[in-house]
Amino acid sequence: MKVLATLIVATAAFLSCAQTPADLKIQADSQSVPAPNEAVATFAEGCFWHSEIVFQSLVGVRDAVSGYAGGKTSNPTYEEVASGGTGHAEAVQVYYDPAKISYATLVAAFFASQDPTSLNRQGNDVGTEYRSIAFYRNEQEKQIINAEIQRLTSAKKYNNKIVTEVIPFTRFYKGENYHQEYISRNPENPYVQNVSIPDFRKFRSAFKGNFKQ
Repeated sequence: MKVLATLIVATAAFLSCAQTPADLKIQADSQSVPAPNEAVATFAEGCFWHSEIVFQSLVGVRDAVSGYAGGKTSNPTYEEVASGGTGHAEAVQVYYDPAKISYATLVAAFFASQDPTSLNRQGNDVGTEYRSIAFYRNEQEKQIINAEIQRLTSAKKYNNKIVTEVIPFTRFYKGENYHQEYISRNPENPYVQNVSIPDFRKFRSAFKGNFKQ
């Protein structure tokens, strides 16, 4: 999202009175500890503002928290991650009810909401912090991820090879508060208007999931 930070001031001024569109007013709980009936999944697929709303739009997901994972630096800041020196990617921690949505559905949504053949970038967001990663917590989750990759490959969904990393989950660091629920809180932001919202609507129109109303 850093690319569009240089958009002219006039564009931001024009959009400053924008209201959050109705289809983006998705309720999410701020509690970052899983309830007894919940499981947790972690994904990285480019800008975490986009990832948040993708997963939060699905029935069975209580919240998706923006943060950092996949690297070695402890308690990284956004600026450190953006420098590319931490090894972390922008990621989301997804809290969901397995009785309402399966891990397999989350994985399908993960692949459907990005270009998994794009190495170290999504759109104009370039850098290792924007790479695609599916983190697994056990062997069953690893098998589900690999099965979806095989399905998409066999179906020739993409012209290029899927480059998503499939790696074990180790640690997630919650991002700064101003990144949380960013799209719904900042609908006037030029990046949100020109990238996040169009990308989300494209995902919602194409993915055969159970969306919140």
